[in-house]
Amino acid sequence: MNAAGRAREPEAEMPATEKDLADDAPWKRIQQNTFTRWCNEHLKCVQKRVGNLQTDLGDGLRLIALLEVLSQKKLGRRYNARPTFRQMQLENVSVALDFLERENIKLVSIGGCRGRGSRDHSKAIVDGNLKLILGLVWTLILHYSISMPVWEDEDEEEARRQTPKQRLLGWIQNRLPQLPVTNFNRDWSSGRALGALVDSCAP
Repeated sequence: MNAAGRAREPEAEMPATEKDLADDAPWKRIQQNTFTRWCNEHLKCVQKRVGNLQTDLGDGLRLIALLEVLSQKKLGRRYNARPTFRQMQLENVSVALDFLERENIKLVSIGGCRGRGSRDHSKAIVDGNLKLILGLVWTLILHYSISMPVWEDEDEEEARRQTPKQRLLGWIQNRLPQLPVTNFNRDWSSGRALGALVDSCAP
C-alpha cells in the first residue's frame, strides 16, 4: 500500500460517532442552515440579516435585535452600537444573555460551557462556538416559537402547562387522528406517521 493510501486509512475507519461530532458533519450544516433561515425570517422586519450563524452573532448586535423582535421588548440596557473591539462584543453578547436570564430562559448547556456562567457563554459566542450557538438558537425556537400558543384554537393556559414536546405530539395527533401516534420513538420510526403528516399538510 502506498503512502497516500495509508494517509486516507484513518479517515475511512473513523467511527460514526466521531463523524457525527466533526465540525463538518452533515447534520450540523443542515441545522445551521435551518436555524439561519429562522433567524432571518424574524430579523427581516428590522432590516437585519444573518449570513453566517457561526460568526454573525459574535458582535451581539444581531442577537440583541433578534431578542427584541422575538420578545417585543427593549433589552433595557445600553450596548455598543459599533463594537469594534472584542471587549465591546463581549459586553453586547452579555447584554443579550442577561436579558434571557431575566426572562427565565435557560441556555442549553453544550460542550465546554456546561455548568459555567454567562461570561463563558459570551466568550463562546464571540469566539464562534457553533455547538453553543446552535443550542442558543434552538432555545429561542423552543421558547418563542414552540412554547407560545401557535396552533389554531389552542388554549393559552393549557399551552403553558405542557412541554413543547407534548404540544407538538398533540398537534400531530390532531392532524393524524387515524394513526395511533403517542411517542416520537416507536410510533414514529416506521415512517408511516411522517408520510401521513406530510400528506396532511401538503396533499
